[in-house]
Amino acid sequence: MTEWLPALATRLARGEACVLVPVPHTVGTPPREAGATMVVGAQASPGTIGGGQLEWLAASAARALLEVGGPPRLMRLALGPSLGQCCGGIVWLALERVTPDSAADWQARADAVAAGQGLQRQLATNETASRWRPLEPAQATRSTAHLLTDGARWELTHLVAAADFPVILFGAGHVGEAVVRALAPLGARIIWVDTRDDIFPPTLPPGVRSIATDSPEAEVRTAPPGSYFLVMTHSHALDFALCEAIFARHDFAWFGLIGSATKRSNFARQFVIRGLDPDRLADLSCPIGIPGIQGKHPAVIALAVAAQLQQVREARAAIEHAAHPPPAAPPLSSLPRP
Repeated sequence: MTEWLPALATRLARGEACVLVPVPHTVGTPPREAGATMVVGAQASPGTIGGGQLEWLAASAARALLEVGGPPRLMRLALGPSLGQCCGGIVWLALERVTPDSAADWQARADAVAAGQGLQRQLATNETASRWRPLEPAQATRSTAHLLTDGARWELTHLVAAADFPVILFGAGHVGEAVVRALAPLGARIIWVDTRDDIFPPTLPPGVRSIATDSPEAEVRTAPPGSYFLVMTHSHALDFALCEAIFARHDFAWFGLIGSATKRSNFARQFVIRGLDPDRLADLSCPIGIPGIQGKHPAVIALAVAAQLQQVREARAAIEHAAHPPPAAPPLSSLPRP
């Protein structure tokens, strides 16, 4: 997730220097993966690299670099009794001080990632500024980082990927709003659609764009491949029309319809009568939400739906990882011990 990127741009624009702290390499079972990043300022620290004593030590070192300045630093922290974290493993951290004079550049990077552009960042020993270049969408589907070293020098490659999580949500009622607010912190890029132009809240979470339209089916046709479709409008007739439009596609990641088992049965019968291959009914998730959560409060439904979509995301990511594994990490013996 890249929530640290707009947070960094905002702080720089306010005139605050910060230290960027990504995790370029891990061994064992650390609390966060390579690519996790936090921003350390004089006070607040957006993002997280795992919390606990690890994060406290990282923030202390970052604030020291913030105060005295200097080239990028590399830290190696062994988790265990010495840090009071029993998760185990070893974590390397790269610390880079960034200053307000680069605010415009960082805002441009934040805007590019929000628009779906992946970026690659290079940082090496003794450099005073990182180097960036854009990536084609196929080159980076999730944020990662890699550390390369010859024992004396090191180089960090940091892929900052736009969230591969496009959600097209139809319906801006209480449940729709709760789902939007549950999915936005997970990095979803949400297109929120309704036929009523006065239904949306005045302030939308980051990554959310609202569309009021008389032709919501058109948003189905223009959605990117791999989209997650959620149908929960105020009209059963509109729900049915949207479902038919979604079934016309074969490239979505997931498709959910709010409602009971009875609603699913009624809709399914009509879909088959209108020519849908019965095997395609397996593509429809209805009722929505992970099993075992029975509450009907909008926030409870949103919790169950967000968990379900996250399960689908992780399953798809595991398949992609198996098909295209990342480069092998360098052996432990080759990595420096700062």
